[in-house]
Amino acid sequence: MDSAAITALLKKNFALDPQTAKVLVVGLGDTGISVAHYLQDLGFKFAIIDSRAQPPMMDEFSQQMPDTPVFTGGFDEAAFKVATHLVVSPGVSLNEQAIVKAIANGSKIVSDIDLFACSVDVPIVAISGSNGKSTVTTMFGEMAKAAGMEVGVGGNLGTPALDLLALNARLYVLELSSFQLERTSALNAAAATVLNVSADHLDRHADLAEYAREKQRVFRGDGVMIINVDDPVVDAMRDDPRNTVTFSINKKADFHLAFEGDTEYLMHNESRLMPLAELPLEGRHNAANALAALALGVAVGLDEQIMCDVLRKFKGLSHRMQRVAEIRGVTWVNDSKATNIGACVAALQGYARKVILIAGGDAKGADMNELAPVIKEKAKSVVLMGKDAALIKQALNGCVPVYSADNMAEAVQIAAGLADVGESVLLSPACASLDQYKNYQDRGEKFTKAVLALVDRTATSKTPTVVPPLMAAI
Repeated sequence: MDSAAITALLKKNFALDPQTAKVLVVGLGDTGISVAHYLQDLGFKFAIIDSRAQPPMMDEFSQQMPDTPVFTGGFDEAAFKVATHLVVSPGVSLNEQAIVKAIANGSKIVSDIDLFACSVDVPIVAISGSNGKSTVTTMFGEMAKAAGMEVGVGGNLGTPALDLLALNARLYVLELSSFQLERTSALNAAAATVLNVSADHLDRHADLAEYAREKQRVFRGDGVMIINVDDPVVDAMRDDPRNTVTFSINKKADFHLAFEGDTEYLMHNESRLMPLAELPLEGRHNAANALAALALGVAVGLDEQIMCDVLRKFKGLSHRMQRVAEIRGVTWVNDSKATNIGACVAALQGYARKVILIAGGDAKGADMNELAPVIKEKAKSVVLMGKDAALIKQALNGCVPVYSADNMAEAVQIAAGLADVGESVLLSPACASLDQYKNYQDRGEKFTKAVLALVDRTATSKTPTVVPPLMAAI
């Protein structure tokens, strides 16, 4: 779309006029910088504010846009008072006092996703959910590329949405978080899905119901709804007049699993697509991810066999059920991306044999009691670490042996002593990482490093590795 057409839509939808609007971009991170470039290209007057004294991107931004006003070190209400529009980065809560006051005084909230939606006239596929959205977004992006489409993939994952506009793609695939969706009103995706809903970000959302309502905003518009009928919260989001495609790993749906003889297949209605065994991803929940990607692809006209060929080669993403090593018959799996209860539960449910679970971190206000039933069923023992380890221990109430660790290297050493041949050690924390690590990637890398150190010790040892006596259960 040309700039005149984009500007016309911004005026129509948000009264956002380059001649009169004064835009305040809140947050100087990747999203904030992408918004700044977008506004500059369209000729808007804008400033940036960040609560941090020295935002990580400050030096880079100052070189790129030296004339742009930037306020740091707090949310000065004077900056908000003159703003007609606020573009608030997802990492900033809308409940900040300065933002609440600005909205009450007439400032309009516009998200980067709103700006993006007003700037493209090609299909958008939107993917949200508590767990699996990065996997499905990447998986579907690979399917579209294999089908010969010029595709842009990003949003909450990787490249900020507005930076994708430079690609002039024929299809855009966006991963969208609840924080992005809560401030978005202009999105009308050609196909959209909420993969699942489980307790997450309850430190920012009032309760699970509010969190689910924000997720449901991905379905605004008139595109195809891709519904997971295994999740009752998602299934309740159906809008009967809308074109709806369903998927399930537990029951009959448009896309589902079914046995024919001894072989289990991914199915589209009555048609076999591929044997489940050919999907090279750990965990049964990844079968649900694959079915969701297939449903999205069919909704926008991708060839099913091309999509299945992609699935056969798709190895998954780092820190998401990533097999790190097999050491003396024990498999080590990095699922550090499991930053909430639902992700940990999904990972555990993918195992037929009980695992040694490494968990813990910042629970973000979630009720850890929800972990107990699946840990009792699927875990042989648990090694806990991090800020809310005691909350998890209390929730488990002795249903499995629990051990404590001060750091990842210690947790891995304890798990090595607990695991027998044929078992798996799973890092799936059910918590955020920022209490001890830079992010979940850093946590996963520390796990991988500790596991590979076991490999090195095993390779250089002529006798079996001696694991120190187990720590006393917490």
